[in-house]
Amino acid sequence: MKHLPLVLSLILAAGFAFFGVQKFGAENIIFETLAARSGISLFEPYVRIFTGVAELITALFLIVPKTRFTGALAGQGLLLGAIGFHLSPWLGINVPTIGPGLFYTACAMFILCLILTSLLRKAGGKILLLER
Repeated sequence: MKHLPLVLSLILAAGFAFFGVQKFGAENIIFETLAARSGISLFEPYVRIFTGVAELITALFLIVPKTRFTGALAGQGLLLGAIGFHLSPWLGINVPTIGPGLFYTACAMFILCLILTSLLRKAGGKILLLER
């Protein structure tokens, strides 16, 4: 239990880094689908690249103990956005050519971020780092 925040942080950081790196390079079916169905062309490539940068920064925050709480909160925000788009008619849970796996992964990572945030909760203005 003592090392649980560290383990959760590293798992989440790996997830955010993995998904963040995938946002760079060629087009992404998720953001192409959002752009096509919404009629908002900013999704591909601008929102895709911004999301990738935000995911990589979140991964870095999760690795550094002093910024871990901020990283968990940033992760919650990113994942709420992802879950929201999956629940919208623009994307849906079952993404074309991918299936529902990304939606379930976003939900699982969101729950892990909630757990991490509660483990690192603020008490008296100080963040409790339980891995000491």
